[in-house]
Amino acid sequence: MKNWKECPWRHKLIYIDEEPYFSANQYTAFGTAIHTALESFKEKEPSQLYDIFCKNFLNAIKSIEEEDKINKEQISEFLLQAKPICDQALSSIESYFGKFEIVSIEEELLERIPEFDAHGRNFKGYIDLVIKTEDKKYHIIDWKTCSWGWPSNKKSDPLVNYQLSYYKNYFSKKHNIEKDNIETYFVLLKRTPKKDNVEVVRITSGDKKIKNSLKLLENAVINIEKKFYPKNRLSCKYCKFHKTEKCI
Repeated sequence: MKNWKECPWRHKLIYIDEEPYFSANQYTAFGTAIHTALESFKEKEPSQLYDIFCKNFLNAIKSIEEEDKINKEQISEFLLQAKPICDQALSSIESYFGKFEIVSIEEELLERIPEFDAHGRNFKGYIDLVIKTEDKKYHIIDWKTCSWGWPSNKKSDPLVNYQLSYYKNYFSKKHNIEKDNIETYFVLLKRTPKKDNVEVVRITSGDKKIKNSLKLLENAVINIEKKFYPKNRLSCKYCKFHKTEKCI
């Protein structure tokens, strides 16, 4: 959705034509390894979580091609930066939510889109964590790795927040749970913060925001169905296809 909103032509190249675009690096390896470790954050001690991170991170680094481009010093820094995240993950969640039970980890959503004619398409997503607190509310959590944190404009960016709006909407439909009983959060896992390495950021996903997110989704589906993929020249700066034969 993000790629389509930024540039429909880029979306076509990546998801329709299946042109190579995404590549693994030390940052993606860090994020994936942290996510893997936190899948067991309530079952294992922080030191065990850190061991899981190290094993997965180092294995990922070994598998990355062109290792000569990997900054060895940065790898050592990443190993150090992951430890406080592993140490603080459970305590930060407990401090924010109080007592809770885990409902699901890495829950797949593959739900029919009933709000408009989706031409047979389903909504697909993976929720990192769903917990339930003593007040019977469900809390959808998406882990986000970052350096020092997020600025306020990113925390309020609709395109960023719509991820959670979709999760809330289709989790509600999947389990037949009232939307009023579901709340949504990003949890920032910070490598280089001035203080706390784990920050819980509540994102409101009310009816109006969900409606707006579905309008964007419908617009995308309509244009994809029509094979209408205009190029957005304002979104070229960091695009790998810029000034290549794929996008002239």
